[in-house]
Amino acid sequence: MTLWGGRFSEPSDDDLRALNDSLPFDKRMYKEDIQGSIAYARALVDAGILTAEESETIVRGLEQVREEFDAGTFEFKQDEDIHTAVERRLTEIVGDVGGKLHTGRSRNDQVATDFRLWTADAIEQILKSISDLQVSLVEQAERHAEVVMPGYTHLQPAQPIITGHWLMSYFWMFMRDYARLKDVRLTTMRVSPLGSGALAGTPLELNRAALAEQLGFEFPSENSLDGVSDRDFVADTLYALSMLGIHLSRLAEDLIIYSNPLFGYVTLNDRYSTGSSLMPQKRNPDPMELARGKAGRLIGNLTGFLTTLKGLPSSYNKDLQEDKEALFDSVDTITKILPVITAVIRTLKINPEKMRAALDEDMLATDLADYLVRKGMPFRQAHHVAGRAVRLAGERGVKLSELTVEDLRGLSKLFEADVREVFDFDVSVARRKADGGTAPESVRKQIVAARQHLGLERD
Repeated sequence: MTLWGGRFSEPSDDDLRALNDSLPFDKRMYKEDIQGSIAYARALVDAGILTAEESETIVRGLEQVREEFDAGTFEFKQDEDIHTAVERRLTEIVGDVGGKLHTGRSRNDQVATDFRLWTADAIEQILKSISDLQVSLVEQAERHAEVVMPGYTHLQPAQPIITGHWLMSYFWMFMRDYARLKDVRLTTMRVSPLGSGALAGTPLELNRAALAEQLGFEFPSENSLDGVSDRDFVADTLYALSMLGIHLSRLAEDLIIYSNPLFGYVTLNDRYSTGSSLMPQKRNPDPMELARGKAGRLIGNLTGFLTTLKGLPSSYNKDLQEDKEALFDSVDTITKILPVITAVIRTLKINPEKMRAALDEDMLATDLADYLVRKGMPFRQAHHVAGRAVRLAGERGVKLSELTVEDLRGLSKLFEADVREVFDFDVSVARRKADGGTAPESVRKQIVAARQHLGLERD
């Protein structure tokens, strides 16, 4: 069934229908399409198009259609899209009165409304999954709030940090993702396109504000041309999901590296590792690699859709049909990734002894410079002296702590016997207790703040 055709003397070519019809992917919006149609049927009473009895007949018919979808018994025929399918079945159930439902409405404002409703619900589900991941990170960080590990910049050994600090760095990344998606959801549900018609608005005396409120929107769109063509919310959602995917990819990369036996800092649970068909010893971090790989897919969906938007003239264009497959795929991708990554973090085994063994005293070179600063030396000069100490230890093939006080005094007379206190990794991290630092004290403050964000209460 099509919702048009009187103007045409021949039916659409089969190849054109295969290209044009969107039912294979937009059928997942059946709930939103029926939700919008029920609200519209009731609004048509006040507009004088339907009697109260006709409206309720249509509403009951739509509820039956929804029940068929929910039960998996709905039968598609030659339907062009989900709107066509719902209206065709509605008319089969209630008769000709079903044909009145589309009065003053276009699929242009209908699909724009449906897709906003669907997107808002999808974001709500993703927000819950992000929170679950954040809880897993907080719980692991809490258990390892005093475990020292090597910290890296440029993937080169840098300074000692607390393992909980490393884990919490991802908590805050996901906190930004949560905030971004929540903002998109709120923005998506502000403006209702319904009542914009095809492009020029509706001649009916619709109470668009009441219709918007009934569907959970704040207000109707201010301009009908913009109302039917605005897909900013799709681009915003794709961007937010891309950033979420990037952060998941970065976490995955860390876990891939740290689970390598050359590091051995963490061990992935067997349930979230895979093996090799040839090499019996292999433990592959496939979930992490998939998370890393799918970030490219998410970014591709975003860039592809932005490219679609950039050349469109005003009002609705069929190009906008590309919005749904891009967003559906991104939502599906993230929805599959998040529970697995959450389980990986929840079951992750941290290996403190491996982390401790990987600590190198060269990582305390900054602490050595800080020691001189506390003695009154300008930092830039202290940095140079500490660098010379590292070079001296390297030339002698010894650790920094194995240089004698006399050796160090040859570099600066400010060195005294208390310099030995510098060569302690636990002391090094404990000193960095400013807000946001890696000291156990600061990490616990982060955890308290994180638990407040998540609404968690300690027993």
